[in-house]
Amino acid sequence: MPNGWNDGTYDFSQLDGAVKNKSDAPVEGWTATIYVGSGASVEQSWNCEISLDNGKMTVNPVEHNKSISAGGEGTFGMILKNPGDIDPAKAAVVCSMGAFSGSGNSGGSGNSGNSSGGNPPSAPVQAKDVPAPTTDDWLSVKGNKIVDSNGKEVWLTGVNWFGYNTGTNTFDGLWSCDLNSSLKSIADHGFNLLRVPISAELINSWADGNYPTANFNQATNSYLVGMNSLEIFDYAVGQCRANGIKIMIDIHSAKTDAMGHMKNMWYEGNVTEKDYLAALGWMAERYKNDDTIIAYDLKNEPHGKANENPRAKWDNSKDSDNWKYIAEKAANAVLSKNPNVLVMVEGIEIYPKDTDKNGDFSSTNAGDYHSTWWGGNLRGVKDNPVDLGKYQNKLVYSPHDYGPAVYQQEWFKGDYTYESLYDEAWYDNWYYIQDKNIAPLLIGEWGGFMTQPNLKWMTYLRQLIKEKRINHTFWCFNANSGDTGGLVKDDFTTWDNEKYNFVKEVLWQEDGKFVGLDHEIPLGSNGKALGK
Repeated sequence: MPNGWNDGTYDFSQLDGAVKNKSDAPVEGWTATIYVGSGASVEQSWNCEISLDNGKMTVNPVEHNKSISAGGEGTFGMILKNPGDIDPAKAAVVCSMGAFSGSGNSGGSGNSGNSSGGNPPSAPVQAKDVPAPTTDDWLSVKGNKIVDSNGKEVWLTGVNWFGYNTGTNTFDGLWSCDLNSSLKSIADHGFNLLRVPISAELINSWADGNYPTANFNQATNSYLVGMNSLEIFDYAVGQCRANGIKIMIDIHSAKTDAMGHMKNMWYEGNVTEKDYLAALGWMAERYKNDDTIIAYDLKNEPHGKANENPRAKWDNSKDSDNWKYIAEKAANAVLSKNPNVLVMVEGIEIYPKDTDKNGDFSSTNAGDYHSTWWGGNLRGVKDNPVDLGKYQNKLVYSPHDYGPAVYQQEWFKGDYTYESLYDEAWYDNWYYIQDKNIAPLLIGEWGGFMTQPNLKWMTYLRQLIKEKRINHTFWCFNANSGDTGGLVKDDFTTWDNEKYNFVKEVLWQEDGKFVGLDHEIPLGSNGKALGK
């Protein structure tokens, strides 16, 4: 398989395919049949609808790739759990005009196994000339604000684009979209920060001189052919710099795993706490003279319920499961290499209701805890704030918040309001940190479908972000986020204008221009540089 992995229990593989129309007439509708293991199941899919029957996988198109012009092709893909043996030679495609060649990518080990097909943007952009790295755009904390090197308040309003955590070993979606065009489009749409989820395992592979294959469409992204996955990452950093986008590295999971965010801790299997810290330190050292990467989200969503073991806690101990203590060590791993970057510390899942009786998290009774979103519980800051010593002016707390489409939390039951969400969830879980001038906040993940009842929550959170000028990175650019959807549609090129216009309300704008975080390079074609 191109991009196969094991999470310690199950095998996973990402399969990319293309349907090529070699005729002189357009095709209207097609069906592909691919044979997989009888125990296979579909974890994610894109550009297609899939049904499975005892190892027979039937793939049908979605609206945007149902029609294939003469000489054209449509791409699709999926992540399979326990895929078994797949023989691409047995793949078949049928349509009203007869049979056409099916191209399913499996069995390879290098970039040569990637799909050469796709529907690239109508006018892919050329790579921008990459300016030399600079070191004058570093940010710091002043009270509950983030400020630039001149002490001027800035507003980080960004977006997530995942893939470096999943096993794609680059951004997801490059199976159909053009990297240059996508980064330019993100900048043109006014996002000044790109949160990049990545695994500690991948970083440590790079550090060891091993470069897991980056899976991408070679025709659409031909300029990436011949680069290894680290070189492609560096290329993306350069294009972000050229477009005025800053980057925040997010250690999304210990191991490379599309479901790695489900794991409670910052370590897993053969990726130890030491390995996790080493990954942060290596990245900080490598990019210490490049202020394109201005922040590190130390670990995505540490969590765990009262009766789970291990699970993340927050107290004043030096226990190996104390996220507050580990976060201080992680921050030092970064800041000792590059003292200029910001570090984001997320919350956990549970926090004791009575810290006098249960401050050590010894109770396994769920009723003894305040519970919220993974990474969203920062109640512990009031009792045991993160202490970074001389680096305290680099600390930002970073909760996550989602709506009822992801999970029906207690505060969504009944006819909830902005005020009830503020009182029952947001304030005590995390907003008090900014309100009491303890530190700034950056909501690292928020977003979802533009349908009710989710839209009601999303509208209220947008109101809070706008009124309180909270920094944030929207989840997400990707089309393949199953429980939220993305800012682009399944082709990873066409923007969902309804959702984008919703988010646009809380992107940093002045005088009709989006505001970037670079003092010299404007943010895309519709923005300006900081202070200009």
